[in-house]
Amino acid sequence: MKGILLALQFLTTLPVRNFTKTGTASIESQEIKEPEIKEEDFGKSLLYFPVIGLLIGLILAITAFLLGFLPNMIKAAFILIVLSLITGGIHLDGFADTCDGFYSSQFDKERILEIMRDSRIGVMGVIGLVTLLLLKFSLIANIPRQGLWRSLIMMATFARWSQVLACNTSKYARKEGKAKYFIGYNSKKELLGGGIFTIALFLLLTRLNGLLVFALSLLAVLLFIHYIKKRIGGMTGDTIGAVSEIAEVTVLCFFILCYSGGKCLF
Repeated sequence: MKGILLALQFLTTLPVRNFTKTGTASIESQEIKEPEIKEEDFGKSLLYFPVIGLLIGLILAITAFLLGFLPNMIKAAFILIVLSLITGGIHLDGFADTCDGFYSSQFDKERILEIMRDSRIGVMGVIGLVTLLLLKFSLIANIPRQGLWRSLIMMATFARWSQVLACNTSKYARKEGKAKYFIGYNSKKELLGGGIFTIALFLLLTRLNGLLVFALSLLAVLLFIHYIKKRIGGMTGDTIGAVSEIAEVTVLCFFILCYSGGKCLF
């Protein structure tokens, strides 16, 4: 129970009493408030990340259904608004900070980490954020209605499992920080358990085509994780958020490729 509450607190804006967010939008900025929360509990909570992703996806799917009478572009905008409200923009902030650190200039690891720690957003962060949201908006707006609810559930679930993948396959790039607990105290149990849950969901929603979407999305995420590790030698809370955002876009991209002439292939 403690694990799923921790996952809810970090991944959503739903009120959970285990610990309190400090107001910024990355794992780096969380503060432990309750003495009963141990460091290893953070790593164990990763097992429930895909479950929380499913919850987020269901909320988005319900939103898409309720707004089905609207034009696709307006509906897509509202879906993104709801997603931002549910998550508090936590992963968008991490993505923007990652863009600032990685692309402002060719800095060494320590300078990149310093830029990412800065609470102010730079030009590259703004460009990255706008580009990401435009791409995500365009993809959602162009997915046929009969497949949209499936894609939203798959997107949200896979993205949260991708965070588990990033934590499990990397070391912590900083000396100290709250994301260190997620990376340092997780095991193959969380990775495999969440992976099996995610694959089963893909199969349930889209049958064997879901395996193709999963495999292609996984390849893209693994390449991005490898790129991050090559630049800074590991993960931070910001780059974990960036991985989640890239995962959402890749699922939407590969899902839409499974449609031909507006006809659902699932």
